Amino acid sequence: MSMKFKEFNNLSKEEAFLALEKCCVSKTWVSKMMEHKPFSSKDELIKKAASIWYSDCSTDDFKEAFTGHPKIGDVESLKEKFASTKDWANNEQSKMAEATIETIEKLADANEAYENKFGYIFIVSASGKSAEEMLAIINVRLLHDVEDEIFVAMNEQHKITVIRLLKLIEGLNENTDMSSHITTHALDTSTGIPANKMLITLKEFKNDKWKPVSVGITNKDGRIGDVLPAGKRLKPANYVMTFNTNAYYESHNQKGFYPEVSIQFAVTDESHYHIPLLINPFGYTTYRGS
Repeated sequence: MSMKFKEFNNLSKEEAFLALEKCCVSKTWVSKMMEHKPFSSKDELIKKAASIWYSDCSTDDFKEAFTGHPKIGDVESLKEKFASTKDWANNEQSKMAEATIETIEKLADANEAYENKFGYIFIVSASGKSAEEMLAIINVRLLHDVEDEIFVAMNEQHKITVIRLLKLIEGLNENTDMSSHITTHALDTSTGIPANKMLITLKEFKNDKWKPVSVGITNKDGRIGDVLPAGKRLKPANYVMTFNTNAYYESHNQKGFYPEVSIQFAVTDESHYHIPLLINPFGYTTYRGS
């Protein structure tokens, strides 16, 4: 059940806690959000939701939040543990109905391998993604180090939190900045059409190494509009966007000269950064887009 922004601000402490817990079950996140209620604006709510998650929550809080989700393709565990989020989870995973048995079995195996390696279930913002796309994403994330993957997973968790806040509060996105700080698209110039289902990883330089921040896959328009969740802004620094061009061309029965393309760019402020790639099997270009 959704409500107006004013109605949300006027909820009692108990009611507001339960409403926010429906969006994210981390007690720390909910409690910190409660400290700022009533919110002066919708924009403040979105920004606080992100700043609290990224600045005030620990890895234990992240893992607690993960328990509020079912494994991809399996909503039974969520029905038992968090019945209030059941319907939303079903909607978020609606694309699973389009999956083949082979894909579902591979995804189930990958989920088991993921949980065995990292100690928590695979978290991904599943809205609009097919089972094949989620399988491609999990296979990339399975390659991450244990200490790195938690931060990719927490990034996906907050994307889901924002989606649920939008469901909770009517018109929350009206006159509110819901954009991702970073977006990207890939265009196959050899065919003149968008590069669909190309895996892309955003990385930051931390502890003398490039570490993954977000993993996504391009849609039918060749775009990823939610590299980062609404309200999250990167700190000024250099970042890298890595495009898995090898897998893309293999899926089209082609051979390319570049197995991957990594574009390093500098973030200097909170304005929007669009990092596009124009690719063909033997060359590529990039520029700062809009």
